[in-house]
Amino acid sequence: MSNSLKDQFLLNPEITFLNHGSFGTCPKPVFVAYQKFQFELESEPIQFITKTGLAYLKTSRESLANYIHCDPLDIVYTTNPSTALNTVIRSLDLQPDDEILTTDQEYGAMDMTWRYYCKKSGAKYIRQHIPLPLTSKEDFLTAFWSGLTPKTKVIFISAITSPTALIFPVEEICKKARDLGLMTIIDGAHAPAHISLNIRELNPDVYTGACHKWMLAPKGSSFLYVKRELQSKIDPLVISWGYEVEVPSGSVFQDYHSYQGTRDFSAFLVTPHALKFLEENNWEEEKKKCRDLLKHYYPIVAKQLESHAIAPLSDVFLGQICSIPIQTKNPIELKEMLYEKYKIEIPVIQFENTVYLRISFQAYNGEPEIETLINALVDIQKKTSLLSYAFSCQI
Repeated sequence: MSNSLKDQFLLNPEITFLNHGSFGTCPKPVFVAYQKFQFELESEPIQFITKTGLAYLKTSRESLANYIHCDPLDIVYTTNPSTALNTVIRSLDLQPDDEILTTDQEYGAMDMTWRYYCKKSGAKYIRQHIPLPLTSKEDFLTAFWSGLTPKTKVIFISAITSPTALIFPVEEICKKARDLGLMTIIDGAHAPAHISLNIRELNPDVYTGACHKWMLAPKGSSFLYVKRELQSKIDPLVISWGYEVEVPSGSVFQDYHSYQGTRDFSAFLVTPHALKFLEENNWEEEKKKCRDLLKHYYPIVAKQLESHAIAPLSDVFLGQICSIPIQTKNPIELKEMLYEKYKIEIPVIQFENTVYLRISFQAYNGEPEIETLINALVDIQKKTSLLSYAFSCQI
């Protein structure tokens, strides 16, 4: 990656930032556009909130819909995927003993959300075990569908998992779920501008994705897609002016979920600017460079840690983010040491009975950053007992 592109980002140059997957960063021109919307809001808040901002919002929604391939009337902006999924899950008419089939690698906050609503309804949240390392897509599907029972009503799954950073075969899952008459809810937080996303072809019932991760929009910008025939069943989290609105938009779904009280929705408006940045900077090629670098360095880092790959190193399972199992008795201290002493921002994730070092590669990353990480790991191994060996190398 050229220095000119790296210089387009606002990250602290003293920090080796390998955690785009948690909270990415905006390019400078996208952030400037965001600030302009905020300035316009503060300059004339009444007109912005009731008129001009709504026109911007319509344009932004149309731009996003074109990018992810769906009708703009079928998506609404939300601040994050957790808000989107809470909106949907709370609206489901779950009955005692209904089952929601998912995996044991989902985002922790969503596990909590499902457990909360299942406890209230008496439904059951089935976290199907997916053995690691994965060997093939077919083996994944066999393991996943072995959790299906006559009581299964909903399929919930991530497009890319948060703790293990694996791409899951949601296309095949959605197709089989449709054939079985099951509702599909896809957590695609990491998908937009990371992997291919065509909602028309995927045809899920519900899909949520973050614009503020790999798509480079400001924090607090995500979307909720709901299939047209299901929209009347999804109540908003906040009942406000969109209910029995004086001037209906023609879509109750849009009215209910777009008007939720006073808020700064400037982050929602920046989507066209983020997509323009991606297009102007040949982002498909940049993403390929990131994937290739990750595939090259994954086995090198894993070998240094005497660890192993948790899936084949191919585009089937691996995007711009990967998780490597590590052996440490104190993941919190290790993460703090990597940041405080070595100035590396990277997550060390305790998930189930395994600790993962999760590496994100965005276009502002290159070989120097990963070499910095490797050197830090070598130094930690020499000078501390934070990293130990308990894995056989399987790469």
